Amino acid sequence: MVHGELWTIKELFVLQNEYVIWAIQIVMYPFMTGLVAGAFVLSSLYHVFGFKKLEGIARFALVFSFALLPGALVPLLLHLQHPLRGINVMMTPHFVSAIAAFGIVFSLYFAIVASEIWFLYRRHFVEHSRLLKEQGRHKPIRYKLLQFVHTVLTLGSFDISEEALQKDKKAIKWLAAVGIPVALFLHGYAGFIFGSVKANALWLTPLMPVIFIMSAIVSGIALCLLSYIVVMEIRKRRARRLRFKTYPATNRRGVSAREFERYDTQSGEIQSVEISVVKMTSRFLLIFLVFAISLELLDLVFRGYTAVNSWDILKSALYERDFLNIFILQYGLGNFVPLILLLTPRLTLKRTVLATALILLGVFMMRYNVVIGGQSFSLTFAGYMKYVLPIIPHDIETLKEGLVGALLVFIFPFVLFYIYSKIFPVFGGRESYSAE
Repeated sequence: MVHGELWTIKELFVLQNEYVIWAIQIVMYPFMTGLVAGAFVLSSLYHVFGFKKLEGIARFALVFSFALLPGALVPLLLHLQHPLRGINVMMTPHFVSAIAAFGIVFSLYFAIVASEIWFLYRRHFVEHSRLLKEQGRHKPIRYKLLQFVHTVLTLGSFDISEEALQKDKKAIKWLAAVGIPVALFLHGYAGFIFGSVKANALWLTPLMPVIFIMSAIVSGIALCLLSYIVVMEIRKRRARRLRFKTYPATNRRGVSAREFERYDTQSGEIQSVEISVVKMTSRFLLIFLVFAISLELLDLVFRGYTAVNSWDILKSALYERDFLNIFILQYGLGNFVPLILLLTPRLTLKRTVLATALILLGVFMMRYNVVIGGQSFSLTFAGYMKYVLPIIPHDIETLKEGLVGALLVFIFPFVLFYIYSKIFPVFGGRESYSAE
């Protein structure tokens, strides 16, 4: 069976060898790389441009970008018919093709992010390595493991004098500055791949890389902001429960946990910091969202104005067959509704959560409409192909290229981020290691 035949429905005059070859995993690939680039840009707003109010979310975004980075490789490996050959791109990189250049760009970006994280948390590694060592030999196993990890991550550099820390800050700033164009190129070349395909009328446009980059920044900031709000809400509730348990039993009679929250200064401090960071981040999200919408509408208007030979088939695909996906889900729910929510005064956390979730939907639908929509019409310009996403897998192909495979790709970075959060203090602070 030909790859793509399982989920392709042909209509009218379609060539025999035409199928929707690039399925959901190729949709997830630019979506995940866009999240990587956007998260790094958000962290760089503090490290490079010095927006002090973003300090809290900058660490979060940097570690999140590092967790998202391996997730960008997974869609390609799942899509390949011979995934073991995927390492060839990393081992033999060159600039002959855009795909081959991926090895160089990905390796360089990985080194930049890893180095920036190391300089950012080097003091933490040294201090906690020493702190755990002072606990002696009779500490719990997990503390012994943490001591080993932190000691290894110091890389033998234990100098945490003021002069050494100042050098670390300079290195962080330089790495973040260099990382911005590399991160944008990492995702921009995905748009370059589509925009350089001359045989496809929907993809062939010089604006494609720019649109991909701008929407990538929007999606990365939106995901970081949404995740930050969720994590801070969890931390606030944990702090509330902990303080309620340690509250004197004699004073706790007749007082519920919800009533105690009014007097809980710790959770109140977390919430005040959270709102301040959310409002500042939302302003940058709004700015980049306006640019992204403008570019997408400019591309749409330009296509209609030039009206090249393929415009008839494009018009029927855009305004008729894919009207729901493009104008309702992408532009309506994914762009204009979040724009209104963010522009409305007195921004609240609930409205921010809704806006960021809808923005992620809009960016995903933009990737879906580009990848799947570009393959929805035949090269004969007289036929159509409909993509049907496999929901319930019945073999390895429908597992990888179906809903289950897409969800696994999206969840994978969150698992990595949870593991990283046990090593890196994402929200700062100093952990206490007491004998158990």
